[in-house]
This record gives sequence, C-alpha cells and structure tokens, in this order.
Amino acid sequence: MFKILGILLLFTTLAFSKVYYSKVQPYEIRDISSNVSGEVIFTDENMIGKKLSKKAFIKIDDVLNRDELKSVKEKITYLKATLETDKQILKNLEEALKRKKVNFKSIESLSIKSKVEKDREFYELINSENSYLATQKEINSLKTNISDLLLKEKQLSKMIHDKNITADGFVLYTIKVKPGSVVNIGTPLASVADVHKALLTIYLDEDDLKHLNQRVLYINDKKSNYKISRVSKIADTKNISRYKAQVIINAPKIFSQVVKIELKKDADENK
Repeated sequence: MFKILGILLLFTTLAFSKVYYSKVQPYEIRDISSNVSGEVIFTDENMIGKKLSKKAFIKIDDVLNRDELKSVKEKITYLKATLETDKQILKNLEEALKRKKVNFKSIESLSIKSKVEKDREFYELINSENSYLATQKEINSLKTNISDLLLKEKQLSKMIHDKNITADGFVLYTIKVKPGSVVNIGTPLASVADVHKALLTIYLDEDDLKHLNQRVLYINDKKSNYKISRVSKIADTKNISRYKAQVIINAPKIFSQVVKIELKKDADENK
C-alpha cells in the first residue's frame, strides 16, 4: 500500500515539476579587441579576477600620437589667431572699398576730370577689390585648414583613448596580450565579465514551453520570485528538440557554482 502511494506521489511530482541544473555565470562575458595598431607597452595582470576602474589595464604605445596631438593643437591656436587678424583686415578693406566706389562714381561723369585721372581712380578701385577678394579667399582657406585640424584633433584624441584600454565596473577575466606584442585593428586583447547580475541557462522541452507561465521557479529547493527572462522558440543546435531558456538573477558572491532548478506547478492553483 505504502509502495503504491510512493509511486503515485513520484508520478504526481514529475507531472508538475521538472528538475534542471545550471552553472551560475556572469550576466555577460565581453571580448575586447583593439581599435588601433601599435606595440603593447603595459598589461596589469594583477587585476585578473578583480573589478576594473577607469584606470587602463592595457596600454598601447601612444607617445607619437600625443606629440602629434600637441602639434595639431598649437597649429589650431596659431591659425585661429591669424584668422581673427585677417577678419579685421577684411573689415578695413571693405570700408576702404566702399569709399573708393563712392569716389570713382563721383568723378566718373565729371568733364573737368581727365581720362588719366579717371583711369587712375578705376585701377585703384580694382586693386582694392582684388585685395578684398584675396583676403576673403585666405580667410576661407584658413577656415578649411582649421576644420581639417579639428577633425585631426578628434581622431588623435580617439586613438589615444583607444590605446588605453579600460572597462570600468567589469571584472577582468583574461588578458590575451603581453608587453612587447604588436597588435593590429581587431586583435583580441582581453575578456571582461559583467557581474552586476548573474545568468542561469537551462534547456526546456516542448511541454515545458507550453506550461511555462503556470510554473514557479525553485532554486536549490527554495521558492524564488524569478521568472524565465529569455526563451528561444527555435530548438538548440546541440540539445536537439530542446529550447534554450535563461534566468537573470542577483549576483552571488561566488560564480560558477552549479544550482538545482525546478519548474513546479504553483500550489495556489491546486486550491
């Protein structure tokens, strides 16, 4: 009699509960690749397994970039000063040109002025216009040069930033380069982990999916308030006929532990 009851209880439990096991993984493991080329001059391997800050844990040689950036900034300063001077010159030329136009117009129809005098005034007017246009052309050229240098400044600043690798708030998982290594764009540098949260991954069968909303998650035999956060409706390529599901949980003190997960029917539904 007791044996029969035990068997019935076992089948009842299996009908309403599925047991899985999952390793507690960081919420995300992110690979960092180089955005630049250069020689690695520093790696802080003492930070492996520790939470990173804004301080660089990998540095790629940026001495020439910093020297070039300094030169570019100086050129921008000089060109901007020249631009302001040329703007003042242009303003003076514009005022002089207005007066020469008025003077030429006033003598153009006078019969008492000789042709030589009128021609002289005309040539002076033309020279003033040419000086005005030449200065305007120089101003436009200066603006173009300054614009190009400002773009160069941004590019160099980004390059210097990209040569000092940081991952504030992440835990350093691995460093894949050594000092003295020469890297190119796309070279893997390190892997970092987001440990603000944790991730449990299980593989459900089709029946699990159908009753997912009616199930409560138990973790290590304790009822939890967690829900399935992500579920794929496409069968997994390795776990045939099963569907990948993930649960986002609070970060534990220690990762990589294996936990027991059960999908149980809510007891309230039996009342």
